[in-house]
Amino acid sequence: MTLDSTAKLTHDSPVPLYTQLKEYLRSRILDGTFQPGSRMGSESELGATFGVSRITVRQALGDLQMEGLIFKIHGKGTFVSKPKAFQNVSSLKGLAEALADSGYEVVNRLCGFDYVPADATVAQRLQLSEGDTVLEIQRVRLVNREPVSLEITYLPETVGRRLASADLATRDIFLILENDLDISLGHADLAIDAIEATAHMAAALGLKTKAPIMRIERLTHTAEGQPLDFEYLYYRGDAFQYRLRIDR
Repeated sequence: MTLDSTAKLTHDSPVPLYTQLKEYLRSRILDGTFQPGSRMGSESELGATFGVSRITVRQALGDLQMEGLIFKIHGKGTFVSKPKAFQNVSSLKGLAEALADSGYEVVNRLCGFDYVPADATVAQRLQLSEGDTVLEIQRVRLVNREPVSLEITYLPETVGRRLASADLATRDIFLILENDLDISLGHADLAIDAIEATAHMAAALGLKTKAPIMRIERLTHTAEGQPLDFEYLYYRGDAFQYRLRIDR
């Protein structure tokens, strides 16, 4: 890994030096300048390059390691990991909306757009009768051109018919509901567990059948509290994290 010798940190900035160094290294990892598997400089080398102490370097590297962007091998050094995208679940956002500020490119591969009878689970979540018609949308979400999640979304037919001409290939459904259909979203209930990938899931995500994946059930309500959008979100565990902050 080659460091930009002209890169300098601002010593009189209110932003701590270790934060500046972390953000510089983080951005180089995410934009591909530092390739996965490449070796980072030692603490002393990084300190000399950026004019900071080894303690500052150690703090920055510690944060990057906690994010999963680097890993250490005893006796060999620190290496760049394959970046793992993450979404903070302290606020209700779609994947592209959540990752946009982190510099990730999110593209949707639309795999299905069908009106189907609601099974017992979907009907119960959306407060419909079993067999009522719902819109089922299947999309594979690609982050930096690699498949990360398979999302299966169910919406009541009355809402689904209004999505017939929506650009589901490039936009988050939440933004379409809010901006195009003028539906205010309120809160979502989530349940998270781990399952084995079915053949369909494995093919969509580029995995082996029965590989472990993360499953999220998300039921989103309108601002008035009416169930609106029920989703099964299947994520590759090696490529994505859900994060949340819990205060005491």
